[in-house]
Amino acid sequence: MQADANTSVSGPFTGGSLPSVGATEDSSHCFEWETPHSAEFSAKRLQILILIRGRSVFGLRGPGCRLLARRAATCRFLNRCRRFRRILIRETFHSTMLRYFLYVLSLAIVTATWAQAAAPNVVIIFVDDMGYADPSCFGNPAMKTPNIDRLAREGIRLTNFYVNSPICSASRVALTTGRYQQRYRIHSFLATRQSNRERKMPDWLDPRAPTLAKLLKSNGYRTAHFGKWHMGGGRDVGDAPLPQAYGFHESLVSFEGLGDRILWQKTGNQELSWKHGRGEILDLPKHKTTETYVDRAIEFIKANRGSPFYLRLFPNDVHDGHMPSPQQHEKWAGTSVNPPDNDFFAVLDEMDRQVGRLLDVIDELDLAENTIVLFTSDNGPTDWPRYYRAGHQPPGFTGPLFGRKWSLYEGGIRMPFIARWKGKIPSGATNDQTVMAAIDVLPTVASIVGVEFDPEQFDGEALTSALLGQNVKRSEPLFWEYGVHGSIMPGKKEHVSPQLAMRDGDWKLLCNPDGSQTKLFHLGRDLGETTNLASEELDVVERMKPRLMQWWKEMDAYYQAR
Repeated sequence: MQADANTSVSGPFTGGSLPSVGATEDSSHCFEWETPHSAEFSAKRLQILILIRGRSVFGLRGPGCRLLARRAATCRFLNRCRRFRRILIRETFHSTMLRYFLYVLSLAIVTATWAQAAAPNVVIIFVDDMGYADPSCFGNPAMKTPNIDRLAREGIRLTNFYVNSPICSASRVALTTGRYQQRYRIHSFLATRQSNRERKMPDWLDPRAPTLAKLLKSNGYRTAHFGKWHMGGGRDVGDAPLPQAYGFHESLVSFEGLGDRILWQKTGNQELSWKHGRGEILDLPKHKTTETYVDRAIEFIKANRGSPFYLRLFPNDVHDGHMPSPQQHEKWAGTSVNPPDNDFFAVLDEMDRQVGRLLDVIDELDLAENTIVLFTSDNGPTDWPRYYRAGHQPPGFTGPLFGRKWSLYEGGIRMPFIARWKGKIPSGATNDQTVMAAIDVLPTVASIVGVEFDPEQFDGEALTSALLGQNVKRSEPLFWEYGVHGSIMPGKKEHVSPQLAMRDGDWKLLCNPDGSQTKLFHLGRDLGETTNLASEELDVVERMKPRLMQWWKEMDAYYQAR
């Protein structure tokens, strides 16, 4: 990973603009605020450097970093380095290597400082089937989402955030493990045993998989998952591991999981789940599910406010069918000329209200400055053909993006993303440059909270400084596969994409495993993927396509080995 040398960030971490990595002798003014004669020149200022630059420049981790951190944690070590730091600062303008060494030193110091500070709480809100432009802070043209907007005002929006699949189970596995879901043979939604076999999938995520919950639990965190699970269990699968097998102390799920769960009907996909046992069953109408999850989340936060906690809130909303409360149905009736929108607006409005309840409790308990809140969605909005057959448009908005759920076009995989950490993450900021994905969440959060992990174990990257507004360039492209091995693809014909995709910088390439239907788009100039440049940019295709095919062969090998 490399940071953009021309990016400056102002905010709670900074005392002004940060020095450019490419600074020269003529740019010595960049260091004026951190001279050794300044009262502010301290480990705190060094923290600033590393938070913005250190990890992105060096990606330092592992035993060497830990050794430096242990040495830097002592005042004796810092005092011994005081004179040397003066030399470093003076000579920085003459030596790039010395400037980088200063970054290394600052990395060690901030690592030690974070280790000594109170571990931050982590809350991840993962909405179901919410499109890129469904929150009004991302462009909803028809309604407001004031509480999601509040998160954006108090934090940062990332406009180039992706999930790793355009469908629920696969998307959740990637977020949970920090690895491409194909490594666990989960490429679509988990269903009945027969359906899973037909599509070469297991019945549940391997409980040996690494998870953020396991990492944080082993480091003293209390952990909980409240909401949709869909990584094993339910339907006719009654022997799947409970969420506790993946690192969670507490859980409350729905029919796509086991353990304590909410069921709102005794027919269809939920019929068998009533018979499985293995937890308390709450018989509630669907419109009460998000509220109940938030009730449990609030209880969990209050019970664990004195210790670090990791909370996942995964609403079943706004997945269709939309079943609002009678009050919400009446409130939104007739508000749209597209009839399916009305109940969708009602459900989205209620989900937003419940997010506000959760934020209120975090703020009222004075936890906001020690709690990282991440908000996003699992895939694009619904695209069931029944809407088109009825002469309607499916509800949910993708803004300027093309495609919807079940598609590798942008509307199926690019999601709204907001991060809030009061006093740490700059308020009201937007990062339009960094390309981040769900597989990056685990290493990024682990890096922020100071939990040791083996980066080689994960496909994602620690993009910590991106949450501070810094433009961070990925060290590896992003890859997708959807539509192989019998994946469901019911969407509008035009929205059905090729089965493989890759993004590298502003370039996005799509094709099928046999090389057909090659499409190339420059997202910086063509966000709506309207102009296929594959025949014009042959050098780009020749560079990207072999890498995409190599990745696909590696992923497909997991299926062929069975």
